[in-house]
Amino acid sequence: MVGLDIGTSGVRAAELTLGKRGITLERFGQVALPEGAVRGGEVVDVDAVAEALKQLWAQAKFSSKKVAVGVANQRVVVRQVDLPWLPVAELRKSLAFQVQDYIPMPVEQAILDFHPLEELTSDSGTRVLRVLLVAAAREMVSTSLEAVTRAGLTPSMVDLTSFAVLRATAHADSGLGGAEALVDVGAGVTNIVVHQGGVPRFVRILLMGGEDITDAVAERMGVGGSEAEAIKQSSALAVVAGAGEAHPAARALETSGSALIEEVRGSLDYFAAQSGASRISRVVLSGGGSRLGGLAERLSAATRLPVVAGHPLSLLQVGKTGLTDEQLSYVEPMVTVPVGLALGVAS
Repeated sequence: MVGLDIGTSGVRAAELTLGKRGITLERFGQVALPEGAVRGGEVVDVDAVAEALKQLWAQAKFSSKKVAVGVANQRVVVRQVDLPWLPVAELRKSLAFQVQDYIPMPVEQAILDFHPLEELTSDSGTRVLRVLLVAAAREMVSTSLEAVTRAGLTPSMVDLTSFAVLRATAHADSGLGGAEALVDVGAGVTNIVVHQGGVPRFVRILLMGGEDITDAVAERMGVGGSEAEAIKQSSALAVVAGAGEAHPAARALETSGSALIEEVRGSLDYFAAQSGASRISRVVLSGGGSRLGGLAERLSAATRLPVVAGHPLSLLQVGKTGLTDEQLSYVEPMVTVPVGLALGVAS
């Protein structure tokens, strides 16, 4: 089982095996992408992405070329809707005829799927099925798959990245104490999933992440991207908003970091305002962008919720990956999506 995450800054993959000891992480690798090859979660330069994937497979030596591919960008729509009850198999066949009014794109140009949530009875007494409806622009998905196939790989499944985050970091007992919010901060895309007992209740995809903060530092300091990234990693958000030093880098971190935090807080407030929404008990933070110093503390202050780091490797046995314990600890935030995609194949 190999999960493939085509991110804004790089491509990452994780290979899992299922055996008597449970699920084992056998290999993990990542290769940086040229700037602009992927923008906002969408593949722009197919050849550049394909070349990076070839390099990734050569370096990490994955044993399979079949991959589960994740998608998350502005051309993916996720909405909770109530549909007339049908057996799931029949609903899947008739989905295109029932959801046109719920999505901002023609159904013939979309790839549709849904995640059943619960059965309800409407005010009129009819039986309905509440689902999370997922619609992805067919052209966008095709471009991603073209890059995968040009690299000599075979896509076995296309999955929503948000669901991968859910599989990798959700705590199944969260339903006992309310809902749990999962926030995976990538370079250019942040996935937010609120779930209860492993059942997704709310999904939002933000087109912002760690790269926005790096770009803000680069612009303010007049330096290149790699130097700005180094400055960001050696700095931190002030624990109290506006309390940082008046250094140009600190001001850039504060402005861009606060914008990300406010978007996350606003998304969670939107969920909480929905009728019948469960109380969120805590936030689980993952993704490469989550390593920004002070982010967890500031997000906790903004949401008034405890914020903890996600640990996708805690669900797995670790095989002979070739990585030291220190290296595994460093990459763990970035393992979330590819591990979750591979777990989707297992399920």
